Amino acid sequence: MVQLTGNSLTINEVKSVLYGDCKVEINKKSMEKVIKSHQAVERIVKEQKVVYGITTGFGKFSDVYIESENVEELQLNLIHSHACGVGEPFPEIVSRAMLLLRANALTKGYSGVRPIIIETLIRFINEKIHPVIPQQGSLGASGDLAPLSHLALTLMGEGEVYYKGKRMNAEKALADTGIEPVILQAKEGLALINGTQAMTAMGIVAYIEAEKLAKDSEIIASITMEALQGIIDAFDEDVHVARGYEQQVDVAKRIRKYLEGSKLITKQGELRVQDAYSLRCIPQVHGASWQALDYVKEKLEIEINAATDNPLIFDDGNKIISGGNFHGQPIALAMDFMKIAVSELANISERRIERLVNPGLNDLPGFLSPEPGLQSGAMIMQYAAASLVSENKTLAHPASVDSIPSSANQEDHVSMGTIAARHAYQILLNSRRVLAIELICAMQGAEIRGIEKMSPMTRDFYEKGREIVPSIVKDRIFSKDIEALADWLSVN
Repeated sequence: MVQLTGNSLTINEVKSVLYGDCKVEINKKSMEKVIKSHQAVERIVKEQKVVYGITTGFGKFSDVYIESENVEELQLNLIHSHACGVGEPFPEIVSRAMLLLRANALTKGYSGVRPIIIETLIRFINEKIHPVIPQQGSLGASGDLAPLSHLALTLMGEGEVYYKGKRMNAEKALADTGIEPVILQAKEGLALINGTQAMTAMGIVAYIEAEKLAKDSEIIASITMEALQGIIDAFDEDVHVARGYEQQVDVAKRIRKYLEGSKLITKQGELRVQDAYSLRCIPQVHGASWQALDYVKEKLEIEINAATDNPLIFDDGNKIISGGNFHGQPIALAMDFMKIAVSELANISERRIERLVNPGLNDLPGFLSPEPGLQSGAMIMQYAAASLVSENKTLAHPASVDSIPSSANQEDHVSMGTIAARHAYQILLNSRRVLAIELICAMQGAEIRGIEKMSPMTRDFYEKGREIVPSIVKDRIFSKDIEALADWLSVN
């Protein structure tokens, strides 16, 4: 059971909710703070105070006062008008993450919502009702307004959800599970949509997958080392300690561990003096990507426990401040950084693929073909990898350097963080396919060298990989192999 306090959620706990069957509940002490915050909103409405988003319009309409009898209609209109998302829906697991992160943010007790709002979000999570949320339409400032509006719709029994493997009207899923649709009261619509939960949810799913991919890339590279009879000396600890980057030292250490006992690797001078950079510089390149991923993790763990609403209610309602915590710049920059880091894992992987298949660069059969000439073998797999890494280069262009003013220039600088997160996830998917191609080629090369000569750890990974993709004994439709292996490499 993961207990939400608004302050202590970890990536590992998020992972247990997203990928496991872990249930969620709200901490009782935190609920007391939620209740006090809501009572402050009730006083504001009753006393007819002018407070942004509670008794005023939104954005450029912030100077328009709303009478107390219209505050519920104001919230309803807000959600309906802001549900402007377009394009393909977010993956279902990202939608699930949005529910969790929004519930956690509201649990902090700065947003003024009733407990029923958080309880309904948690019911959705525990019943596995996941809103259908279009991916496109967020500027990543003033919160992820459009995506989160589609989430809010489903709490009201509107819009669509995924439930028990089917896409259906939210009203039906709520009826099937006995969940009462909520009627939004003062501040609650704004509290649901003013936040960075779309970009952060997309980002955390991409990060969890990227972390696994980075780990897998090291053992895949180790099998490539064996297939190409790579020189182990370049991974000597003294070399990497001499530079001083912790992540680089760790990658080299793991590669040495994976290759311990291998009879396929060589020493410098035995076959050649030096390897190409794509082999020799694995610790430096992969280590730098790990540095970036560590940065991303740090920012995500702050953001999943952040108050990103506006306005925020402090001191039992005695201090209410309209600020800008909804601005997604910290996550936008982190996502752009992750895009580069993951792209580089694919870039260097594609260069290793080239060395595995190019007969001018090794002594293996050309393109690892069982009958070079008659059969093309892995020739076009390298083409596919080259295409994917080239696409990554386009997607890796930073989204955060762009900004288009909105709301009649009231919101004149935005983060585009949701675009950055979406592109990071696409780069992750592309890169995983590149690593799958490298693994197919590396396994084939190691098999030609003699799998009995592999290290115990690489041999074990090889055997598991062979359960997914058999040896290349004849040309076949390799697309199926690539997708199957990429799926196997994903977080399950």
